[in-house]
Amino acid sequence: MSDDKKNIQRGYRLAGTFVPARPIEPALYLVATPIGNLGDITLRALETLAGVDVLACEDTRVTRVLLNRFGIVNRPYAYHEHNADEVGPKLLAALADGRAVALVSDAGTPLVSDPGYRLGQMAIEAGHSVVPIPGASAPLAALVGSGLPSDAFLFAGFLPVKDKGKRDRLTELSRVPATLIFFESPHRLGASLAVAAAVLGGARRATVCRELTKAFEEFHRGTLEELATYYEDRAVKGEIVLLIAPPECEDVPDAADIDALLRELSQSMPTSKAAAEAARLTGLSKKDLYTRLLALKGEAGEAS
Repeated sequence: MSDDKKNIQRGYRLAGTFVPARPIEPALYLVATPIGNLGDITLRALETLAGVDVLACEDTRVTRVLLNRFGIVNRPYAYHEHNADEVGPKLLAALADGRAVALVSDAGTPLVSDPGYRLGQMAIEAGHSVVPIPGASAPLAALVGSGLPSDAFLFAGFLPVKDKGKRDRLTELSRVPATLIFFESPHRLGASLAVAAAVLGGARRATVCRELTKAFEEFHRGTLEELATYYEDRAVKGEIVLLIAPPECEDVPDAADIDALLRELSQSMPTSKAAAEAARLTGLSKKDLYTRLLALKGEAGEAS
Protein backbone atom coordinates (compact mmCIF):
# COMPACT_ATOMS: atom_id res chain seq x y z
CA MET A 1 0.00 0.00 0.00
CA SER A 2 2.10 2.83 -1.29
CA ASP A 3 1.40 6.48 -0.61
CA ASP A 4 0.59 7.88 -4.08
CA LYS A 5 -0.54 11.29 -2.75
CA LYS A 6 2.83 12.73 -1.61
CA ASN A 7 2.75 15.50 -4.21
CA ILE A 8 -0.92 16.40 -3.71
CA GLN A 9 -2.01 18.77 -0.98
CA ARG A 10 -4.29 16.87 1.34
CA GLY A 11 -7.53 18.35 2.49
CA TYR A 12 -11.30 18.48 1.94
CA ARG A 13 -13.87 20.89 0.53
CA LEU A 14 -16.74 22.58 2.36
CA ALA A 15 -19.10 24.87 0.42
CA GLY A 16 -16.50 25.11 -2.34
CA THR A 17 -13.68 26.12 0.00
CA PHE A 18 -10.59 23.91 0.20
CA VAL A 19 -9.52 23.19 3.80
CA PRO A 20 -6.00 21.75 4.12
CA ALA A 21 -5.59 18.82 6.47
CA ARG A 22 -3.06 19.08 9.28
CA PRO A 23 -0.41 16.34 9.64
CA ILE A 24 -1.80 13.16 11.18
CA GLU A 25 0.14 11.31 13.88
CA PRO A 26 0.82 7.60 13.23
CA ALA A 27 -2.03 5.50 14.67
CA LEU A 28 -5.05 3.43 13.67
CA TYR A 29 -7.98 5.84 13.38
CA LEU A 30 -11.48 4.34 13.63
CA VAL A 31 -13.60 6.91 11.83
CA ALA A 32 -17.39 7.07 12.12
CA THR A 33 -19.17 7.93 8.86
CA PRO A 34 -22.80 8.96 8.19
CA ILE A 35 -25.49 6.27 8.39
CA GLY A 36 -27.51 7.97 5.64
CA ASN A 37 -27.37 11.74 5.57
CA LEU A 38 -23.86 12.80 4.45
CA GLY A 39 -24.29 16.04 6.37
CA ASP A 40 -23.72 14.10 9.57
CA ILE A 41 -19.97 13.75 8.91
CA THR A 42 -17.79 15.59 11.42
CA LEU A 43 -15.00 18.04 10.60
CA ARG A 44 -12.55 15.88 12.51
CA ALA A 45 -13.57 12.86 10.42
CA LEU A 46 -13.05 14.80 7.17
CA GLU A 47 -9.62 15.96 8.24
CA THR A 48 -8.64 12.44 9.25
CA LEU A 49 -9.89 10.84 6.02
CA ALA A 50 -8.01 13.45 3.99
CA GLY A 51 -4.80 13.34 6.00
CA VAL A 52 -4.03 9.68 6.73
CA ASP A 53 -1.48 7.73 4.70
CA VAL A 54 -3.72 4.67 4.25
CA LEU A 55 -7.53 4.61 4.15
CA ALA A 56 -9.18 1.19 4.59
CA CYS A 57 -12.89 0.69 4.09
CA GLU A 58 -15.55 -2.00 3.87
CA ASP A 59 -16.62 -1.19 0.29
CA THR A 60 -14.58 1.22 -1.85
CA ARG A 61 -17.64 2.15 -3.95
CA VAL A 62 -19.56 3.31 -0.89
CA THR A 63 -16.62 5.19 0.60
CA ARG A 64 -15.84 6.94 -2.70
CA VAL A 65 -19.30 8.53 -2.62
CA LEU A 66 -18.41 10.17 0.68
CA LEU A 67 -14.89 11.15 -0.44
CA ASN A 68 -16.15 12.65 -3.70
CA ARG A 69 -18.84 14.62 -1.87
CA PHE A 70 -16.15 16.45 0.11
CA GLY A 71 -13.38 16.55 -2.50
CA ILE A 72 -11.05 14.13 -0.72
CA VAL A 73 -8.52 12.52 -3.08
CA ASN A 74 -7.24 9.81 -0.73
CA ARG A 75 -7.50 6.38 -2.33
CA PRO A 76 -9.56 3.82 -0.34
CA TYR A 77 -8.44 0.20 0.02
CA ALA A 78 -10.94 -2.60 0.67
CA TYR A 79 -10.80 -4.33 4.06
CA HIS A 80 -13.69 -6.69 4.84
CA GLU A 81 -14.41 -10.15 6.23
CA HIS A 82 -13.49 -11.88 2.95
CA ASN A 83 -9.98 -10.38 2.63
CA ALA A 84 -9.14 -9.61 6.28
CA ASP A 85 -6.51 -12.34 6.47
CA GLU A 86 -4.68 -10.87 3.47
CA VAL A 87 -5.15 -7.13 3.98
CA GLY A 88 -5.00 -7.01 7.78
CA PRO A 89 -1.26 -7.77 7.97
CA LYS A 90 -0.58 -5.10 5.32
CA LEU A 91 -2.39 -2.49 7.41
CA LEU A 92 -0.45 -3.57 10.50
CA ALA A 93 2.78 -3.32 8.51
CA ALA A 94 1.86 0.25 7.55
CA LEU A 95 1.34 1.05 11.23
CA ALA A 96 4.67 -0.55 12.10
CA ASP A 97 6.27 1.64 9.42
CA GLY A 98 5.06 4.76 11.27
CA ARG A 99 2.14 5.57 9.00
CA ALA A 100 -1.34 6.83 9.86
CA VAL A 101 -4.10 4.37 8.94
CA ALA A 102 -7.84 5.06 8.98
CA LEU A 103 -10.61 2.45 8.99
CA VAL A 104 -14.22 3.18 8.07
CA SER A 105 -17.25 0.94 7.63
CA ASP A 106 -19.96 1.50 5.01
CA ALA A 107 -22.00 3.47 7.54
CA GLY A 108 -21.76 4.37 11.20
CA THR A 109 -19.04 3.56 13.70
CA PRO A 110 -16.38 0.93 12.83
CA LEU A 111 -16.15 -2.22 14.99
CA VAL A 112 -19.91 -2.20 15.66
CA SER A 113 -21.12 -5.43 14.01
CA ASP A 114 -18.35 -5.40 11.38
CA PRO A 115 -14.94 -7.10 10.93
CA GLY A 116 -12.99 -4.02 12.03
CA TYR A 117 -12.89 -5.49 15.54
CA ARG A 118 -10.17 -7.92 14.44
CA LEU A 119 -7.96 -5.15 13.09
CA GLY A 120 -8.43 -3.00 16.19
CA GLN A 121 -7.59 -5.92 18.45
CA MET A 122 -4.44 -6.81 16.49
CA ALA A 123 -3.29 -3.18 16.45
CA ILE A 124 -3.65 -2.93 20.22
CA GLU A 125 -1.81 -6.23 20.74
CA ALA A 126 1.02 -4.95 18.51
CA GLY A 127 1.34 -1.83 20.67
CA HIS A 128 -0.04 0.70 18.16
CA SER A 129 -2.21 3.65 19.17
CA VAL A 130 -5.90 3.23 18.36
CA VAL A 131 -7.84 6.50 18.10
CA PRO A 132 -11.67 6.62 17.83
CA ILE A 133 -13.11 9.47 15.75
CA PRO A 134 -16.71 9.50 17.02
CA GLY A 135 -19.76 10.35 14.98
CA ALA A 136 -22.91 8.73 13.65
CA SER A 137 -24.12 5.51 15.28
CA ALA A 138 -27.33 3.74 14.28
CA PRO A 139 -27.94 2.13 17.71
CA LEU A 140 -27.62 5.47 19.52
CA ALA A 141 -29.66 7.39 16.95
CA ALA A 142 -32.39 4.77 17.24
CA LEU A 143 -32.29 4.85 21.04
CA VAL A 144 -32.70 8.60 21.40
CA GLY A 145 -35.60 8.64 18.95
CA SER A 146 -37.36 5.54 20.21
CA GLY A 147 -39.05 6.93 23.29
CA LEU A 148 -37.78 3.96 25.32
CA PRO A 149 -35.66 4.19 28.50
CA SER A 150 -32.11 5.31 27.74
CA ASP A 151 -30.51 5.18 31.20
CA ALA A 152 -29.36 1.62 30.50
CA PHE A 153 -29.23 -0.18 27.16
CA LEU A 154 -27.68 -3.26 25.57
CA PHE A 155 -26.69 -3.46 21.91
CA ALA A 156 -27.00 -7.13 20.92
CA GLY A 157 -26.23 -7.03 17.19
CA PHE A 158 -28.30 -9.20 14.86
CA LEU A 159 -30.76 -11.79 16.14
CA PRO A 160 -30.17 -15.37 14.93
CA VAL A 161 -31.83 -16.27 11.64
CA LYS A 162 -33.74 -19.37 12.79
CA ASP A 163 -36.70 -19.20 15.18
CA LYS A 164 -35.12 -21.48 17.80
CA GLY A 165 -32.01 -19.33 17.84
CA LYS A 166 -34.15 -16.22 18.25
CA ARG A 167 -36.08 -17.80 21.11
CA ASP A 168 -32.92 -18.90 22.90
CA ARG A 169 -31.27 -15.49 22.51
CA LEU A 170 -34.35 -13.53 23.61
CA THR A 171 -34.88 -15.86 26.58
CA GLU A 172 -31.27 -15.23 27.58
CA LEU A 173 -31.85 -11.47 27.43
CA SER A 174 -35.40 -11.44 28.81
CA ARG A 175 -34.51 -10.29 32.33
CA VAL A 176 -31.80 -7.78 31.41
CA PRO A 177 -32.86 -4.48 33.05
CA ALA A 178 -32.06 -2.38 29.98
CA THR A 179 -33.48 -1.41 26.61
CA LEU A 180 -32.42 -4.05 24.08
CA ILE A 181 -31.15 -2.87 20.68
CA PHE A 182 -30.90 -5.17 17.65
CA PHE A 183 -30.09 -4.81 13.97
CA GLU A 184 -32.55 -6.76 11.83
CA SER A 185 -33.02 -7.65 8.19
CA PRO A 186 -36.22 -6.14 6.75
CA HIS A 187 -37.47 -9.48 5.41
CA ARG A 188 -37.06 -11.12 8.86
CA LEU A 189 -38.60 -8.30 10.87
CA GLY A 190 -42.13 -9.74 11.11
CA ALA A 191 -40.91 -13.15 12.24
CA SER A 192 -38.56 -11.65 14.82
CA LEU A 193 -41.31 -9.49 16.29
CA ALA A 194 -43.64 -12.51 16.55
CA VAL A 195 -40.99 -14.52 18.39
CA ALA A 196 -40.17 -11.56 20.65
CA ALA A 197 -43.85 -11.17 21.57
CA ALA A 198 -44.09 -14.87 22.39
CA VAL A 199 -40.92 -14.95 24.49
CA LEU A 200 -40.97 -11.52 26.17
CA GLY A 201 -44.72 -10.92 26.31
CA GLY A 202 -46.92 -9.08 23.84
CA ALA A 203 -47.42 -6.11 26.17
CA ARG A 204 -43.73 -5.19 26.25
CA ARG A 205 -43.05 -1.88 24.50
CA ALA A 206 -40.87 -1.70 21.42
CA THR A 207 -39.89 0.58 18.53
CA VAL A 208 -39.01 -0.26 14.94
CA CYS A 209 -36.64 2.32 13.43
CA ARG A 210 -36.26 2.34 9.65
CA GLU A 211 -33.96 4.32 7.34
CA LEU A 212 -32.46 6.47 10.08
CA THR A 213 -31.34 9.97 8.96
CA LYS A 214 -32.58 9.30 5.40
CA ALA A 215 -35.50 10.85 3.50
CA PHE A 216 -37.99 8.17 4.61
CA GLU A 217 -36.89 7.88 8.25
CA GLU A 218 -39.56 6.16 10.33
CA PHE A 219 -40.17 5.35 13.99
CA HIS A 220 -43.00 2.88 14.57
CA ARG A 221 -43.79 2.57 18.27
CA GLY A 222 -46.11 0.18 20.07
CA THR A 223 -46.26 -3.08 21.98
CA LEU A 224 -44.54 -6.17 20.62
CA GLU A 225 -47.96 -7.68 19.88
CA GLU A 226 -49.08 -4.59 17.95
CA LEU A 227 -45.85 -4.40 15.97
CA ALA A 228 -45.85 -8.14 15.23
CA THR A 229 -49.37 -7.85 13.83
CA TYR A 230 -48.52 -4.76 11.79
CA TYR A 231 -45.40 -6.27 10.18
CA GLU A 232 -46.75 -9.84 9.85
CA ASP A 233 -47.44 -9.67 6.10
CA ARG A 234 -46.02 -6.24 5.30
CA ALA A 235 -43.18 -5.80 2.82
CA VAL A 236 -40.41 -3.76 4.43
CA LYS A 237 -37.40 -2.09 2.85
CA GLY A 238 -34.35 -0.31 4.22
CA GLU A 239 -32.09 -0.54 7.25
CA ILE A 240 -33.83 -1.63 10.45
CA VAL A 241 -33.04 -1.15 14.13
CA LEU A 242 -35.35 -2.89 16.61
CA LEU A 243 -35.52 -1.70 20.21
CA ILE A 244 -37.33 -3.49 23.04
CA ALA A 245 -38.06 -1.92 26.42
CA PRO A 246 -36.68 -3.44 29.62
CA PRO A 247 -38.97 -5.66 31.69
CA GLU A 248 -41.27 -3.92 34.12
CA CYS A 249 -39.75 -3.62 37.56
CA GLU A 250 -41.30 -6.11 39.94
CA ASP A 251 -40.75 -6.78 43.62
CA VAL A 252 -38.75 -9.98 43.99
CA PRO A 253 -40.13 -12.15 46.80
CA ASP A 254 -37.72 -12.99 49.59
CA ALA A 255 -36.27 -16.47 50.03
CA ALA A 256 -38.73 -17.49 52.75
CA ASP A 257 -41.72 -16.57 50.59
CA ILE A 258 -40.28 -18.48 47.63
CA ASP A 259 -39.74 -21.58 49.77
CA ALA A 260 -43.30 -21.36 51.09
CA LEU A 261 -44.67 -21.07 47.57
CA LEU A 262 -42.65 -24.06 46.36
CA ARG A 263 -43.80 -26.20 49.29
CA GLU A 264 -47.43 -25.27 48.68
CA LEU A 265 -47.30 -25.98 44.94
CA SER A 266 -45.43 -29.27 45.39
CA GLN A 267 -48.28 -30.65 47.51
CA SER A 268 -50.52 -30.81 44.45
CA MET A 269 -48.06 -30.91 41.52
CA PRO A 270 -45.04 -32.91 40.38
CA THR A 271 -41.70 -31.23 41.11
CA SER A 272 -41.09 -30.02 37.55
CA LYS A 273 -44.60 -28.61 37.15
CA ALA A 274 -44.43 -26.92 40.57
CA ALA A 275 -41.16 -25.23 39.59
CA ALA A 276 -42.64 -24.10 36.28
CA GLU A 277 -45.69 -22.60 38.00
CA ALA A 278 -43.50 -20.84 40.56
CA ALA A 279 -41.41 -19.43 37.72
CA ARG A 280 -44.56 -18.09 36.06
CA LEU A 281 -45.75 -16.47 39.28
CA THR A 282 -42.43 -14.94 40.32
CA GLY A 283 -40.57 -14.37 37.07
CA LEU A 284 -37.60 -16.28 38.45
CA SER A 285 -35.66 -19.03 36.70
CA LYS A 286 -37.48 -22.37 36.49
CA LYS A 287 -34.15 -24.17 36.67
CA ASP A 288 -33.16 -22.38 39.89
CA LEU A 289 -36.59 -22.97 41.43
CA TYR A 290 -36.48 -26.65 40.48
CA THR A 291 -33.08 -27.01 42.15
CA ARG A 292 -34.36 -25.22 45.24
CA LEU A 293 -37.46 -27.43 45.46
CA LEU A 294 -35.34 -30.58 45.27
CA ALA A 295 -33.22 -29.19 48.10
CA LEU A 296 -36.33 -28.49 50.18
CA LYS A 297 -37.59 -32.02 49.62
CA GLY A 298 -34.20 -33.37 50.60
CA GLU A 299 -34.24 -31.32 53.79
CA ALA A 300 -37.73 -32.56 54.60
CA GLY A 301 -36.62 -36.15 54.08
CA GLU A 302 -33.65 -35.72 56.41
CA ALA A 303 -35.87 -34.12 59.07
CA SER A 304 -38.24 -37.06 59.00
